[in-house]
Amino acid sequence: MQTLTITATTTAASALASPVEGNLPWLSILIGLPALVGILTLALAPLRVIGRWIALSAAGVELVLAIIAATTMNWNGNGAQLAETYPWIPRIGISWALGVTQLGMVMILLAAALVPLVLVAAWNEDNGRRDVGRNSGTYAALILVLEAFMVMIFAARDVAVFYIAFEAMLIPLYFMVGRYGQSTSAENHRAAIKFLLYSLFGGLVMLGGLIGIYVVSGGGETAFLVENLAGLEMASNVELAIFVTFFIAFAIKAPMVPVHTWLPDTAAVARPGTSALLVGVLDKIGTYGMLALCLPLFPHASAQAAPVIITFALISIIWGGLAAIGQRDVMRLVSFTSVSHFGFMVLGIYVGSHLALVGAMFYMVAHGVSIAAMFLISGFLAERGNSRTIADYQGMQRVTPLIAGTWLVAGLASVALPGLSGFVPEYLVLVGTWSALPAAALVAVLGVVIAACYLLLPYKRMFTGPVPKAVNGRASEKVADLNWREKTVVAPLLLASAVLGIWSAPLVNALNPVAETALAQLNEGQAAVAAQATEDTNALAQLAEGQTAAATVDANVLAQLAEGQTAAATVDANVLAADTTFEGSTK
Repeated sequence: MQTLTITATTTAASALASPVEGNLPWLSILIGLPALVGILTLALAPLRVIGRWIALSAAGVELVLAIIAATTMNWNGNGAQLAETYPWIPRIGISWALGVTQLGMVMILLAAALVPLVLVAAWNEDNGRRDVGRNSGTYAALILVLEAFMVMIFAARDVAVFYIAFEAMLIPLYFMVGRYGQSTSAENHRAAIKFLLYSLFGGLVMLGGLIGIYVVSGGGETAFLVENLAGLEMASNVELAIFVTFFIAFAIKAPMVPVHTWLPDTAAVARPGTSALLVGVLDKIGTYGMLALCLPLFPHASAQAAPVIITFALISIIWGGLAAIGQRDVMRLVSFTSVSHFGFMVLGIYVGSHLALVGAMFYMVAHGVSIAAMFLISGFLAERGNSRTIADYQGMQRVTPLIAGTWLVAGLASVALPGLSGFVPEYLVLVGTWSALPAAALVAVLGVVIAACYLLLPYKRMFTGPVPKAVNGRASEKVADLNWREKTVVAPLLLASAVLGIWSAPLVNALNPVAETALAQLNEGQAAVAAQATEDTNALAQLAEGQTAAATVDANVLAQLAEGQTAAATVDANVLAADTTFEGSTK
């Protein structure tokens, strides 16, 4: 069978409209501010003493700047906006190229909103550490550095810049889990190393794809610009190989079954704020990468791999939900629910429906809000009981009704109760999947049923029942409910869940242009795959026709040969008879 070279048509290239520059380098500012403040706080001991206040102030300014930058965008436009392009390392084709689509800006806003809430939630978590006086701001400074990398990833228009941030964010996360985890030192480091190994493996595989892109593109000073790479001509087998390297990295980050096991182990030991940022924002890099890189750069390979990806997405939905039901640790429970939710997001991306694509992107935002609330509220509960075991809190509904109630509301938002943030995106994914692939929709609906079980059963085991006599050695009547600081953290998250559930139209409308672009890229890939299949079928038919003709010729040759052999045998017989007659007459 011949090897086909598929050239991307103008569809994908035109779908990536020309970047639109902003009136200021907003994205560089949004990256530089938290990075500079975080690094200075880490480097200077006097700043670490007041590091929490410094970090909170910087995070507040970052949120305000992000909102202002968002107001300068055209939310109905196509392509990257607030674009900046400067030469960085031109000898190897790397540019400091930034720009955001509507999805990228929404994710930056989500990150900028969660960071100050996480800082406030973690305000007292360093109390009791031996170095709390000298280094109380170290954890907060690491969060700022991490925020800079989050913005950098969602704003990158250069694949190499994306990769650098993708790998560099592991540095603050490693210390946030390994040094500032809430389990024993050995367990913290074990979880941090497992997280690091999984992430580094995905990054190293992706590096191979990055090198492949550079080779195929032919190099140049802007070899890694996404808009230059969209529509790049490459052989189908090469495109598929490079796509796989990117997808593996994103599947680990998402996370999808079977490369998800690092997440529950990490969440079981990490601080609630670390888990809120990790699952609420950072893991969305996986699904964001599928939309921002896999579809525009590898549309044909994406379409070719879609059936396999959809299968693993469905497995993630079911497996994550069933695994969540059996958990005894509340943080592992919340993390396994996320595995199931990420299955819905990946399903929506690759099923080939506009509705499902909008739902998948909406899901990224809604899940970030609800899952952050669940992690933080679970952390407030664990702080009171000095335990993350679900059974230790039976009856706490009557002791801490606000914790129990807010945990339930956040959970209901996560499992798509109508009127809360999770309903609209899950509905859109399911309806869109039904229109494109009904069998997959039927399997995904099972995940909805399982979701009710993994929320309500743990709630029953954790909060209902008789009032406990004591919690963590303290009389239950002396255990405090949410204080003002914790209410300040929880209230905005629950309010955001309600707003997204009731007034979802603005976000849906904002994400529509991104969904149209992604669908055009996926449709182009599907058309190319269909064309390739048709050409392969025609080639096989021609080969079969040629083989039939050859067989006919061979048959004719064999018949002629047989005829010749018969004639020769007749001549030989006549000669032999003549010889015999001659010999007889001679005698």
